[in-house]
Amino acid sequence: MPLSEVPHRRRLAGVAGAAALALLAAACTGPPGQGGAAGPAPTTAASTTGPAAGTPTSSGSPSTTPAPPVASTPPVPLDKPAFTVAGGLKVPWSIAPLPDGSALVSERNTGDIHWVPAPGRPGRPHVVGHLDIHRQPGEGGLLGLAVPPDFAADPVFYAYYTSDSDNRIAAVPWEGDRIGTPHVIFRGIPSGTNHNGGRIAFGPDGYLYVGTGESGDKPLSQNLGSTGGKILRITTAGKPAPGNPFGGSPIWTYGHRNVEGLAWDARGRMWASELGENTWDELNLIRPGRNYGWPEVEGRAGNPDYTDPVAEWHPAQMSPSGIAVGPDGAVYIAALRGQSVWRVPIRADGSAGSPTRHLEGTYGRIRDVRFVQGRAWILTSNGANDRLVSLPPAALGVAR
Repeated sequence: MPLSEVPHRRRLAGVAGAAALALLAAACTGPPGQGGAAGPAPTTAASTTGPAAGTPTSSGSPSTTPAPPVASTPPVPLDKPAFTVAGGLKVPWSIAPLPDGSALVSERNTGDIHWVPAPGRPGRPHVVGHLDIHRQPGEGGLLGLAVPPDFAADPVFYAYYTSDSDNRIAAVPWEGDRIGTPHVIFRGIPSGTNHNGGRIAFGPDGYLYVGTGESGDKPLSQNLGSTGGKILRITTAGKPAPGNPFGGSPIWTYGHRNVEGLAWDARGRMWASELGENTWDELNLIRPGRNYGWPEVEGRAGNPDYTDPVAEWHPAQMSPSGIAVGPDGAVYIAALRGQSVWRVPIRADGSAGSPTRHLEGTYGRIRDVRFVQGRAWILTSNGANDRLVSLPPAALGVAR
C-alpha cells in the first residue's frame, strides 16, 4: 500500500464516513525464548507526563440516515477464566484497544493489522489491512500501534514500522471495516537487525510518545542529533511537540538502549521499560530532558549524571516489552525471556515496592499487556500460533 508524505490528520479524517467508527484490535511480536528466576529490589525517582484513554463512541453509517444505536454488551465478568480472544497470530507486537471495546493487533513479520471484536459483539477476528514493511531477520517490522483520545471524532490511528531505510511512523485512516491509505508523518529513526524500539502511545497531554532503540549503534543513545535510543514526543503531524526540553528537537529523554514499553499512572507520571544488554533490564520513571545512561551505565549506577531505574532485573528473568498501569496503580510488565508478567507496586513518591512474578511459563514469551474493560489482556510472542488472551485481573496479581 503506497505511503505519501505528511498530511495533517484532520484532513485524513475525511476518508472515513460521518460516524464510521467500527471495531479494531492491536497486538505484539517477538521470537521464542526461555524463562528465568525471581526478581530484584527497586529504587526511587520522580516524573511527569502521561497517556490518554479513548472516549466512548457509537458505530454508524456514512449515509445521512442515522444508524440504530449499537446495543450495549455486558462486560466479561472479572472472574471468568482465561480465554483466547484471537488465535493463530504470527509474531504479534501491539494491542491497541478502540473506544468501542474492539481492538487492533499488529503482526511484526507480516505487516498485517488484525481487528478483534469486543467480547460479546458480532464478528470474528480478521485482517483489516497491511503496511508495506521491509522485513529482514531480526526485530524490525510492524511494531507499535497507538489510538489517539479523539479517535471517535477523527478515526485515524498511528503505526510504527520498519522501511528499507529507517523506522517511521504513519497515520492510518480507519474506514469502517478496513484501513485507508497510510501517510508517513515521521521518518529517519535508525533501524537495524536489533534494537528498533517501536512502542508508541498518546500521553494525557494529547501528544504522541515514541520509544526507539539505538539499532545496535551504542553511541547514538547519547547523541542528541539522532533519534535512536530515545523517547520522542511529537505532534500528530510529526513535528516536535511544544515544550520539549531540547528546543526544536523531538527528543524527550535520551540514553536509552531499546524502549518497548510506555505507560502513565493516575498521577500523570510516565513509565518506560528498557531492555538491557547482559546485566540489567530496567523500569524507568521518565522525566523530560533526563539522561538514562546507556551505554555509559546499565542499571543503577548511583551517578548523578544519569537517572537510575526504579527497578531492575537480570535479562533471563525479564527482557521487558509492553507495560500497562493496572486498576490498582501498579505497573505490569510483559516479559519475553522471563515468560511472565511482572507486577511492580508503585508508591506515592514514585519508588517501587517488591516486584512479583505471574504466569511464569504458562503462555511462553509475552510481548504486550493491557487492561481492557476490567480484564487483563496479554499477547504472546512465541513465533507460531501466538494469541491474544483475556484473563481475570487476579491472574496477574491485581490487588482488589
